[in-house]
Amino acid sequence: MSSDDQYGGGGGAGHGEVGGTGQTRTRFPESSSDPYGSPRRTPRASRGLIAVVGVVVLLIAAIAFANQSHTPQDPPPASDKPPATNPTAATGVPPVDTKSAGIPKGFPQNEQGAQSAAANYAVALGSDGMFDATRRRAIVQAVYLPDVASARQGDLDRVYADQQFLARIGLDAGGKAPKGLTFISRTNPVGTKMERFGGDTASVSVWYSTLFGLAGEGSKNPVAESWYTNTFDLRWISGDWRISNFTQKDGPAPVGRDQAAASAEEMAAAVSQFGGLTYAR
Repeated sequence: MSSDDQYGGGGGAGHGEVGGTGQTRTRFPESSSDPYGSPRRTPRASRGLIAVVGVVVLLIAAIAFANQSHTPQDPPPASDKPPATNPTAATGVPPVDTKSAGIPKGFPQNEQGAQSAAANYAVALGSDGMFDATRRRAIVQAVYLPDVASARQGDLDRVYADQQFLARIGLDAGGKAPKGLTFISRTNPVGTKMERFGGDTASVSVWYSTLFGLAGEGSKNPVAESWYTNTFDLRWISGDWRISNFTQKDGPAPVGRDQAAASAEEMAAAVSQFGGLTYAR
């Protein structure tokens, strides 16, 4: 098998079986010699007009609804206690407060817990930690079932230590970025969907975007955004959810807006200054 076949195509398009099991593919964005990618295509005039009309219609409807007369109601009684908020837990259940290898752990044995686990595991498996041998081993042991982790660790080590692959994405033999450049590999979940739940097993899809590339002057692999959906098969074991397998597919990807790309310095600063999130449903 050639190196390009092993990693899912040449030209920095990606590589196979990274962070997954079986026939899983993890693909990375295409590299480009033009910093921060080629110019976006100009949207068609008709599509732009339809979008504008749609926004205007929504605004008119919102204004009409707001101006409708309603029967005055007495204000609710005052309370001595301010309302409790859990901004990172959309359903009101607080996120977990324990970690393993820096990854949130101890999710409850229910649908919400499985979805939260899948989202956090997607973040870990898509992080730059997978390019460091010590951190990679800790991540794999923390998110996979023990027997799956043992079976796959060697394969993952070979993939992430492959010299041709590392050179193609601009990293040295140790997975480090050249001096003056910042390596960025970050997964940003947008939402999760429960595909199947059986008490001690679950299948959860995670829709997410990724930022991947090298930020800095002279980068030949500028940071680019891509969109994917991973479906994780999870099993409940020893008081937590673990991955038994997952598959990946492209998209759904939204239409990009005509926004100016950030400079290399702005991108590197943003990633270093804005920390990641704990994802809880």
